[in-house]
Amino acid sequence: MRNKLFIDSDVVIDFFTDRKPFASPASELFELNEQGEVQLHLSAVSINNIYYIVRKYLGHKKTLEVIGELVEITEIIGSTKKEITQALRNDFKDYEDSIQYSTAMTIKGIEAIITRNVKDYSRSGIAVFTPENYLKTRESES
Repeated sequence: MRNKLFIDSDVVIDFFTDRKPFASPASELFELNEQGEVQLHLSAVSINNIYYIVRKYLGHKKTLEVIGELVEITEIIGSTKKEITQALRNDFKDYEDSIQYSTAMTIKGIEAIITRNVKDYSRSGIAVFTPENYLKTRESES
């Protein structure tokens, strides 16, 4: 069974905009997804943020292509009233991250949240890794 990972929008943006030095580990995660070793999940809420930021790098038309590709290669998880309400109770400092966390919690068998902002998920009941640390952990388990 593939490992289920919830990826924060910063990782996706790093991948599609080739932001250095973060693009390489983000790219490795997407390669693992393509190879069927992991299954990347993403919140529908993130799509707007990803579009807004990536558009500054790639322009409107290319960014829409990127979003189309993203939808094809990841599992998009909706955030409902239940997750929004739960996010209000999570006691996270950043409400957007709280929504992400509440959404990730709906994924059966979720292994980890992958983000560059690990400190924002200090109250997480799910393992939280940077892309680099997740890849190192995977490597050490092989």
